[in-house]
Amino acid sequence: MIPRLLRIDNEYSFFLFGPRGSGKSTLLKAALEERKPIWIDLLDPSEEAIFQMDPNELVRRTAHLPPGSWVVIDEVQKVPNLLDLVHKLIEEKNLLFALSGSSARKLKRGGANLLAGRAFIHHLYPFITAELGDQFEFQHALEWGTLPKVIELQKNENKKKFLQAY
Repeated sequence: MIPRLLRIDNEYSFFLFGPRGSGKSTLLKAALEERKPIWIDLLDPSEEAIFQMDPNELVRRTAHLPPGSWVVIDEVQKVPNLLDLVHKLIEEKNLLFALSGSSARKLKRGGANLLAGRAFIHHLYPFITAELGDQFEFQHALEWGTLPKVIELQKNENKKKFLQAY
């Protein structure tokens, strides 16, 4: 894994926004691994359906947690109603949340609660030259970009197919 320069403060709730495939989930797993967070993946259709039908499932899943425990909600923009409950759980139970998503715009447009001052906002972009170091190739970056998956793929044919699907 190529280390990212973005540093996550493990003492305060935060949003982590960035384009799909930029490595948000990977970064969260690495940054919070020692904290053993509860992980809610809203890309899982069954999880998304549960929280769409009953956002209070979040309260039930976190009821046993002591203050200072971490909860990760990956792809939070899929169920923006959860953010009111996140706000409540931060205030009432002192839980910490890592909220990732590819669309801050979608949340703002829908009038979602962006937790005014209760959560920092971080952005993760594709790799930058300082992160890639000796692996950075200017021509490659111009042709293919620097999304982690593109860097990982060996064959140009596969890079082309990936970017067409992206």
